[in-house]
Amino acid sequence: MTTPFYVSPEQLMKDRADFARKGIARGRSVVVIQYADGICFVAENPSHALHKISEIYDRVAFAAVGRYNEFENLRIAGVRLADLRGYSYDRRDVTGRGLANAYAQTLGTIFSSGGEKPYEVEIFVAEVGDEATDDQIYRLTYDGSVADEQRFAVMGGSAEQAAGYLEEHYSDGLGRAAAVRVAVQALAHDGDTARDIPADQVEAAVLDRTRGQQRKFVRLSDPTVAEALATEA
Repeated sequence: MTTPFYVSPEQLMKDRADFARKGIARGRSVVVIQYADGICFVAENPSHALHKISEIYDRVAFAAVGRYNEFENLRIAGVRLADLRGYSYDRRDVTGRGLANAYAQTLGTIFSSGGEKPYEVEIFVAEVGDEATDDQIYRLTYDGSVADEQRFAVMGGSAEQAAGYLEEHYSDGLGRAAAVRVAVQALAHDGDTARDIPADQVEAAVLDRTRGQQRKFVRLSDPTVAEALATEA
């Protein structure tokens, strides 16, 4: 009779975490940054069809890094949950906090399950408020952990280098163009020397509190990004 193979729960969780982290690190970084009129999302993404940044509901947006099929499933689930909650109750009942909690439960369940591999994703869920102090940014990791971020945050790829650049160059009250520019510059500082990231390889969007519609999400075009990158600080 053979002895059954045994792995301690601690080692199993460590192996699953290492597996997820390695997959996420292979992707390109995403930056979320608060600016004067809302929240800005910027990612290096050469594809114009496969988005890493998307709208979820009126004031809520989503950004992700990692395996596309996995975070796209999460995005679709979030849109369906938001639509159902807004239709069944009230549009104001759809909040970033509620969606972040739902995502945390899903990711946590998948991570702790022994029947399937953990999701190789990290996501941002952000909600723009009527005032800057009401803005909410949540970062969710592969194991369902949730962190409440302020001012700016980076995930995926060389996140530490990009976050270090933002620590030195971010300031409160940035305009939209300045926010896009400093975010792209942070993404470019992912090694010993800064890279040049063309505007057509930048995916950018904002939640603009000044927009006179219920839907505050605006995707920025390549010319708009190019103009922001060309503008002097």
